[in-house]
Amino acid sequence: MATIQDVAREAGVSTATVSRVFSAPELVLEPTRQKVMEAVHRLGYEPNFAAKSLRTLRTEKILVTVPDISNPFFSQVIRGVEEAALAAGYSVLLGDTRHEEAREEQYALMFRRKEADGLIFLGHRLPDVLAEMLAAKGPRTPIVNGCEFRPGLAVSSAHIDNERAAAEVMDHLYGLGHVRIGVVTGPLASPISSDRLAGVLSAAQRHGRTSALRMAIGDFSIESGARQAAELLDEPGRPTAIFCFSDEMAMGAMEAIRQRSLDCPRDISLVGFDDIRFAEYLHPKLTTVRQPKEQIGHEVVRLLLDILAGRSTALQNITLPHQLVVRDSTAAPLG
Repeated sequence: MATIQDVAREAGVSTATVSRVFSAPELVLEPTRQKVMEAVHRLGYEPNFAAKSLRTLRTEKILVTVPDISNPFFSQVIRGVEEAALAAGYSVLLGDTRHEEAREEQYALMFRRKEADGLIFLGHRLPDVLAEMLAAKGPRTPIVNGCEFRPGLAVSSAHIDNERAAAEVMDHLYGLGHVRIGVVTGPLASPISSDRLAGVLSAAQRHGRTSALRMAIGDFSIESGARQAAELLDEPGRPTAIFCFSDEMAMGAMEAIRQRSLDCPRDISLVGFDDIRFAEYLHPKLTTVRQPKEQIGHEVVRLLLDILAGRSTALQNITLPHQLVVRDSTAAPLG
């Protein structure tokens, strides 16, 4: 088996440089890093990460918990997390909590047992185990949130301005001439859902249309979108537009519209949120809010690495840009 000394000789560098390529690649110049990695591949060298972990008390692993791994929005955030983590020499452990508090606590215990150097959680709840760690160590605790920013969490986060984005959607619909608008929210315990609802209400108030709003509470899934949109469509004086707080729910709403022999957007305009990769391939193409999903993944890893390296001792909350993407599913109401 090749040793670190063999790699150093082959690459013409010191053993310390080889070690640094694996432990802190950002500190090594790109040509040197490439030369070392070429030597590693030629010689078939495999670093002894177990021994390194014992020596440095680091696992070189990041634990990421996600509320619903089947949601395509999260898959793109996770892709960004993995890209940034691998570039920094970390591997990613992934936990699907399925919105269950017991699972969230299980993964929190894994982190407390030091099975990972840092934790990124993409949900809105902070398990008791993590809250205790934060209370003891404060912002230096390597725990970061993505997407579901809430000041009370007391952790660094990367997210968009959900309230402003939702208000822009409503301004778009009001601008087209819609008065009766139905809104399918996510769970109101979720910060992103409550922020988006605040944006909806502020826009409705500005336009003097608060009394014409119709609300239904979903859970971000396709099934809840179909179910809640059906309720809105079956009410007397049905809405001429529906705004769903996720693209998945909008896909369900599109099916509910179709089942009633209605046309989108002629009879019902429809807007989603997230701009998952299926959105532009629906019929009609879905108007939605684009979140910078992979960039969110990159940013939460950067925030976590800053904490691990001791570069950050204060909370950082990064608001990333969003974009209202107008496609074929919205139009002026008939009449």
